[in-house]
Amino acid sequence: MAVSLPTPLRPDLRILATAPLRGPGLDKLAGLGEVIHEPWIDQQPLRIYDAAGLAARAKDEGANVLVVESDVVSGPVFDLPLLAVAATRSDPTNVDVAGATTAGIPILHTPGRNAEAVAELTVALLFAVTRHLVAADRDARTGQVFRDGTIPYQRFRSFELAGRTAGLVGLGAVGRAVRWRLRGLGMTVLATDPNAPDAGDPIEALTRRSDVISLHAAVTPETLGFWDREKFDAMKPGAVFLNTARAGLHDPDALVAALASGHLGGAGLDHVDGEQLPAGHPLLGFDNVVVTPHIAGATYETEARAAEMVADDLERLVSGIAPLHVANPEVFR
Repeated sequence: MAVSLPTPLRPDLRILATAPLRGPGLDKLAGLGEVIHEPWIDQQPLRIYDAAGLAARAKDEGANVLVVESDVVSGPVFDLPLLAVAATRSDPTNVDVAGATTAGIPILHTPGRNAEAVAELTVALLFAVTRHLVAADRDARTGQVFRDGTIPYQRFRSFELAGRTAGLVGLGAVGRAVRWRLRGLGMTVLATDPNAPDAGDPIEALTRRSDVISLHAAVTPETLGFWDREKFDAMKPGAVFLNTARAGLHDPDALVAALASGHLGGAGLDHVDGEQLPAGHPLLGFDNVVVTPHIAGATYETEARAAEMVADDLERLVSGIAPLHVANPEVFR
């Protein structure tokens, strides 16, 4: 059911928001225009509009601003008299940006809105893998504390992170948020990123020296599957591999081989191809692998941050000022 928020200062703006939003940013949106807030994630069953469905819903509401997260924005959506579309993503992959540009519609987006959340989960996975938390929890829950005549101290010994070296591949918003956290744990942090002047460690040296490798790059034609068998083989024996970005960055068969051989000390992943591993997948057989189901950005603060970024940029737009975060700035030329 649609929920309308308080009377706006700009009643000519009608904002259909299907993205989950909260906090001061949502209040600010309500001050800019009339907001119809229908978070897709709160619908039962979950509802993600295709382009035709979104266009029809927006037309029914008379919306001239859309704030989306997962709905498809293309084709018939651009036939509507829209002032702007905001996608609460770092990269608005659900939007046909070229089509929007042709239609003269700016696409706002929210780079870095989930950086703190993803960084926290990266550290959580690192602890979970290195301190064997999942296996230890399982033993405690199933009465196997003294399994096979051993004590937990024997089975779950591990190295401490303080004094170790981490290598970050990608130093955007998430990589930077991870870096200061790992430094705070007493780790030396190396980083490589061709777009960051302070991340110039050669990837070969970084791979060879690091006790932990953590991927924080975007998937592009150049990075697709780039962490391959050669790179896994070049990692230090016993090193830990983390990927809280996208599974497309690494070769999954090479990862399994590196774990099966004992070369890797463990792995922590927040994303797999197809979003779910099939029953019997080899990764599920390793106690030194922790897999979470694409939840790194799933915090309330991520939603609040996205709302503020969208509200601030929409305020700029209606005030005649260029938004800070727009995927197609050429529409203003």
